[in-house]
Amino acid sequence: MTTAFQGIGISTSRSLALGPAFVDGRGGLTVSQSDIAADQVAAEIERLDLAVMAARQALKAVRDQIPHHTPLNIAEFIDTHLLMLEDAALVEEVRRIVAEQLCNAEWALQRQRDTLVRVFDEMDDPYLRTRRDDVEHVVQQIQTFLQGAIEQSEPSTRDLEGRVVVARDLAPADAILLRHRGAVAFVTEFGGPMSHTAILARSLGVPAVMGVHNITRYLRQGELILVDGETGTVLADADALTLAFFRDRLRAAEARQVRLRGLVGRASVTRDGVEIGLLANLELSEDVALAKANGASGVGLYRTEFLYMNRRDLPDEEEHLASYAEIVAGLGGIPVTIRTLDLGVDKRVDTLLEPGPGVSNPALGLRAIRLCLKEPDLFRPQLRAILRASAIGPIRLMLPLVSNVHEVDTVLALIRQLKTQLDRDGLNYDPNLPIGAMIEVPAAALCARALARRLDFLSIGTNDLIQYTLAIDRLDNSVNYLFDATHPAILRLVRMTIEAACELNRPVSMCGEMAGDPRFTRLLLGMGLREFSMQPGAILDVKEVVLEADTLDLKRRTATLYARLDDTDPGALIDELNAA
Repeated sequence: MTTAFQGIGISTSRSLALGPAFVDGRGGLTVSQSDIAADQVAAEIERLDLAVMAARQALKAVRDQIPHHTPLNIAEFIDTHLLMLEDAALVEEVRRIVAEQLCNAEWALQRQRDTLVRVFDEMDDPYLRTRRDDVEHVVQQIQTFLQGAIEQSEPSTRDLEGRVVVARDLAPADAILLRHRGAVAFVTEFGGPMSHTAILARSLGVPAVMGVHNITRYLRQGELILVDGETGTVLADADALTLAFFRDRLRAAEARQVRLRGLVGRASVTRDGVEIGLLANLELSEDVALAKANGASGVGLYRTEFLYMNRRDLPDEEEHLASYAEIVAGLGGIPVTIRTLDLGVDKRVDTLLEPGPGVSNPALGLRAIRLCLKEPDLFRPQLRAILRASAIGPIRLMLPLVSNVHEVDTVLALIRQLKTQLDRDGLNYDPNLPIGAMIEVPAAALCARALARRLDFLSIGTNDLIQYTLAIDRLDNSVNYLFDATHPAILRLVRMTIEAACELNRPVSMCGEMAGDPRFTRLLLGMGLREFSMQPGAILDVKEVVLEADTLDLKRRTATLYARLDDTDPGALIDELNAA
C-alpha cells in the first residue's frame, strides 16, 4: 500500500483542481565547454543564429495557436520572449563570447545566462527579481535547438483534458499550449507568484502551485492529484474520505465563482452606505483587460520600471508618453495612479547608471526616489510625460520609497519648474494633477501627518513596509517565515498612517498584498481604509466582504482589538473579528 504524498508550495493562483497527473519529466539540458579554432568562429556563430531563429519560429507558432476567444491578450507573454531573442544583451553578447573566448555556442550562451541571472538576483524588487525566469526560459529554448533536442522542445502533444501538469518549470509558451490542450492545473518545482507563468495562470483562471521541491520525482503518471491553490498544497493518493471532502470544496468553489461574477456590476458600497474604492495593481499592460473584467474602479499602482528593462539606453519623454497614453486609453476613463521609477543601483538596466563602489545592501541604498533626485536627467523626462499624459485622462502621480519631507519638497519644486516649461512649450497638462507618496518605510509612516500636509494622497505599500519594519527579505527561504502582516508593529504603523491621512482629509489607499487578502478586509475597513488596490483577480473576493460590512460596527470592534493587541495573538484577534 502506498503512502499519501503531500507537497507544500507557493500559491500563485487561488483556485482548486482535481485530476490525473501528467508528469513532464524533462530536465535541464547539460551544457559543457569545448574549444573551437579561430577559423570555426563564423560557423559556430551561424549555428547559434540558426538556433535563435528556430526558437523564434517555435514561439511564433505557439502565438498563432492562441484561440481568438481567449479572454486576455495573452499573446503578449510570448511577445516578451520574442523581444528577448532580439535583445543585444543576450544574443550579441553570446556572439562576442564565442569570438573572443573561442568556445562553443552552448557554453557561451550559458555564460551569458549566468551573467544576466546574477543581475536579476541582485534586484530588491520582488517582481523584477522574478524576471530571471524569462531569461531562463528563453535560454533553455535556444539551448534545446542548439543541442538538437527538438523532440524535447515542448511537452507531449497527447490529450491533456482534465489532467494536472507536474513539471520542473513551465515557460509561458508551455502554459498556453498545455491549457488549450485541456490541462486543469499546473504544479512546478520552480517559480513564484510574480513570474510570468504565474500571472498567466491567474489570467486564465488555472490553479497553480509553484516551488514544490522535487515533486516530479515523487509523483507517478496518471496518479490522482488534488491541487489547492488557496493553501499551496498538492496531495496525491488521497483516501476516499479526503477525496469526497475535496470534491465538495470544488463544487462550492465553482458555485462561489458564479456568485462572484454576479458582483462585477454592483457598486462597492458597505451595508451602512460607505463607498469603497476597489482598484487594481497593474504589473503588465495585459492586466488592463483583467482589471476591467473584474470591475476595478481604477488603477492604484501602475509600475513603470518595464520601460527601462532589457535595453542599453534610457526611454525618452515621447516613449514614456506613448506608454502612459496607451494605458489611459485602455482603461477607458477610469483613473490610473502612475508610480515613478523604482529602480536602483542594483538594477543596472543601462550604461548610464553606474553603481557606486561597495554597495552591500541595495535595498537600503540609492534607489527609487533617491536615485531619481540624484539623477534629474533620468527623472525629468518621466515627470514631463506623466504631466502631459494627465491631459489625456485621469492620472495620479505617486512617488516610491519616500522617507522624509525634504524629498517631497524637492519633487514638488521640480514639478513646478516642469509645469512652467510645459506652459512655455504650449503643451497641455492637468494643473491639478494629484501627487502622492507610497508609505513603505517606518520613517514615512511615523511622519505620515507631515507628508500628508504636502501631498494630495498617500498609499501604503505593505509588502515593503513589512520587509523594512521586520528586517526580513520575503524571498529569502531562510527567514521568510517571519514575514507577518499581523505583527503588532505593522498593524500600528498602518493604523497610524490611515489616521494621519483622515485627519487632514487626504485619501489613503493600500496597494500591497494585504489589500487583496479578504482576511484583512474587515480589519482595514475598521481602521478607516476606504481604498484598496490589489491584483485584479482578488477584487471580487474583497468586494464580497465589503458588501456585507458595516463600517461603524467594524470601527468599534477594531478599537477593541487594538486594546488587546499586546496580550493576545493578533492573528487570533483578526479571526475573531471575521467570525463575529
